[in-house]
Order: sequence, then C-alpha cells, then structure tokens
Amino acid sequence: MTAPAATAHTPERILLKLSGEALMGEDAYGINLATLERMVAEVAGVVRTGVQVAIVIGGGNIFRGMAGSAAGMDRATADYMGMLATVMNSLALADAMDKQGVTARVMSGIDIQQVVEPYVRPKALQYLEEGKVVIFAAGTGNPFFTTDTAAALRGAEIGAQVVFKATKVDGVYTADPHKDPTATRYTQLSFDEAISRNLGIMDATAFALCRDQKLPIRVFSIFKPGALLRAVRGEDEGTLVSVSVSA
Repeated sequence: MTAPAATAHTPERILLKLSGEALMGEDAYGINLATLERMVAEVAGVVRTGVQVAIVIGGGNIFRGMAGSAAGMDRATADYMGMLATVMNSLALADAMDKQGVTARVMSGIDIQQVVEPYVRPKALQYLEEGKVVIFAAGTGNPFFTTDTAAALRGAEIGAQVVFKATKVDGVYTADPHKDPTATRYTQLSFDEAISRNLGIMDATAFALCRDQKLPIRVFSIFKPGALLRAVRGEDEGTLVSVSVSA
C-alpha cells in the first residue's frame, strides 16, 4: 500500500516530529495545558484540509525531570523509561485532539495493550486513510534509538511525503540567530549540504535514513502561529531539506 499522490504544493500524508519539551510551554517540566491545546489546534487545522497526519513525540518534558535519578543508570533501562514518557505525552495529545473534534489513535512500539494498541503498519495506514491522526508512541520500541530516528522510520514505513520537524526556531540558520544577529535562514538545503555544513538537523541515524529514502525534512517553528499549515502548503516557511535543491 502506498501513500496518496501529493499535489504540486501540498503533501497528502505527513509525519510530524514534536519534541516533548515543546509541550512544557514556559513550565520547567510536564505538560502545559494551554501550550498543548494551541499545538493541537495547529494540527487540527491541517487535518481539516484533508492532509493525513501521523505524529512522533519525544518524552523530554517528563524524563528530564527524572534526569538526576537516571544518572549512572543502565542506558537501556533509561531509554525504556523515556519510551514510557512518550506514551504519556501521546495519550495527552490524543485526548486533546478528541476535544478538538479530531479522532486520534495512539500506537506503541512496545507492548502495553491495556493502555494503547501496538504499532501495526497496515492498521496505521487504515487509520490515516480514514482521516484519523496516528500518534506513534515509544519511539522505535528499541533502546539506543532516538525519537528522531523513530520519526524517520515511521515516516518511511507509512509512505509520508515529508517529515516536518518542529523546533523552537523558524528553520535552519547559518548560525544561532539568538546569538548572531547576522544569521540568515536557509529556505532550501540538500542533504549533502546539511552534512558538509554540520548543521545537526536530526541525529545521524535519522538523517541518513531520510536521505537514503529520499524523504524530505522541513524544519519549522511550532511556536509560530500558523507555521505548520503554511509549511504544509509549501509556502516560504522554515527550511526544506531534500535530495537536491531546485535552481
């Protein structure tokens, strides 16, 4: 089963990568309700245009609060704890979406069927085709892999046309825009250019998977109102990283 064909400007199926920290808002950790509602409203606006949306979310907003107790812990154990944090975030996202009138389904990479259903690719594709938002929890289900890698993997598996990586800044810059006022935003980059300039857009495993699968990445600010919808429509929003850059 393949993804629907994209139009000239708007993809029909996307994978949205959210960091857990984005849910904190101005709080030190946890989930800020107002921030959650605003982010979900942005996603709902895209869903209502007919775009199929899948989401991978991190767990840093929860797990970072336990970072002290995790110091010195076995890496695999700590990673499984982080996976459980992503399940909590995914449940919160799904609940907020239901309140916005958008049906969401959480699918987990680890088996906790009393809480959420397991990730099964054909079922995920069915949900997407039915117009439901699919939230992939627990990363890849394996330790030693980041949620960036989970986003690249799930994006490739479901035939997404673009991975949208939500960040705190509105794209990829020549330097840190908070420190260098002369920094300029790239509108487009090739994967090779991003690697040669050491821009650190995603972790190396995730970035290599997207490059190998010719899966574009658009980096944008989740804190900029309307940015997700504009980016999905192909407007000048954020930075598009692809196999080649048009002249």
